[in-house]
Amino acid sequence: MPALRVAELFAGVGGFRLGLEQAGGYQVVYSNQWEPGRRKQHASAIYVQRFGADHHDNRDIASVPVEEVPDHDVLVGGFPCQDYSVASTLRNARGLVGRKGVLWWQIHRLLRDHPHPPAHLVLENVDRLLSSPAGQRGRDLAVMLSSLWGLGYAVEWRVINAADYGMPQRRRRMFLVGHRIERMSGMTAELLQDHGVLAGAFPFAVKRQGPSIQLEADLRKLSDRFNRDGRRSPFGNAGVMVNGLVLTRDVSPVHTGPATTLGDILQPEKDVPAAFRIPRGELKRWRYLKGAKREARKVSRNGFAYHYSEGAMAFPDPLDKPGRTVVTGEGGKAPSRFKHVVSVDGKRFRRLTPIELERLNMFPDDHTAGSPDTWRAFFMGNALVVGIVERIGRALTVFHDHGER
Repeated sequence: MPALRVAELFAGVGGFRLGLEQAGGYQVVYSNQWEPGRRKQHASAIYVQRFGADHHDNRDIASVPVEEVPDHDVLVGGFPCQDYSVASTLRNARGLVGRKGVLWWQIHRLLRDHPHPPAHLVLENVDRLLSSPAGQRGRDLAVMLSSLWGLGYAVEWRVINAADYGMPQRRRRMFLVGHRIERMSGMTAELLQDHGVLAGAFPFAVKRQGPSIQLEADLRKLSDRFNRDGRRSPFGNAGVMVNGLVLTRDVSPVHTGPATTLGDILQPEKDVPAAFRIPRGELKRWRYLKGAKREARKVSRNGFAYHYSEGAMAFPDPLDKPGRTVVTGEGGKAPSRFKHVVSVDGKRFRRLTPIELERLNMFPDDHTAGSPDTWRAFFMGNALVVGIVERIGRALTVFHDHGER
């Protein structure tokens, strides 16, 4: 089969592209990366540095005419997740709100208006999409699924923790894989649950069979009514939607292969720059931030007093387990509760280097070289685990080829 053509939105520094290229059988024909409010487009510059400027677009996706996006077979993207609730209005539809969450509707616009909509889509976001917003848990996902139904797609989703499948980081993300309904060859929702792309890529065991849900096609009504009085989201961590019928359940991972730990990805100590060492005089502050707390605090601007508590975090991070989730604030010397701290001898402590952060996301060493270290950490906090995309890519080619037959 010829290579599947890919359009990559919200490309960051190219995690989706790396994963699909490693899977084989994909060719990126369009990529878009633009960070609002930034004079210098650091992520886009890294993308061009690694993959070249051909077919790369550094404009606000909302300003890109659909006809300028070339024909493609697969649309991929990790659309921004800072605002959940997800989206803004679709004309007069209420629901899904947020300055960055509104970008969901740019994906919708491209799928709706492109003269040759793609056969498949692969999207990534945070797992709290299952239960947002707080007042109508699950509504945002319901609106997204219904909108894709209206555009002629069936959808499968799964919350995947990369470490559950032997990868070096405990990073939970939600993946949605969509297929043009006419390519489904009579596949029902039940069959898609057990034989779809995500089922093929990530073996599982069923923990709990959830409810079936019939979505409303009218997005305004759905946004107003969905789970209005529910305290819990009806969506499990896995599910499918075919022709408006949603089947959902909770599953647990099944993995019998090797597992990579934080210790496995560390650079030799002789290669670690001195800037990443933590001076002895700062260890007390690091231990305090990482430790358990139960203390009285006061708001400085108005004197409001309250009790604050939080549990302890490991200090240093264990080397015999996968690393914790990389966050965007991982860079910089300042002590922090959320940055990784490692020690190979129990005496000297240090932060992770940019190369080690790249390895936690399964990027090549020095993929982000050329940007300041704080930006390199920021990129990895926003990135996805490349190995997850590679496995999805391999399973998707099989699914696509079956549809062609």
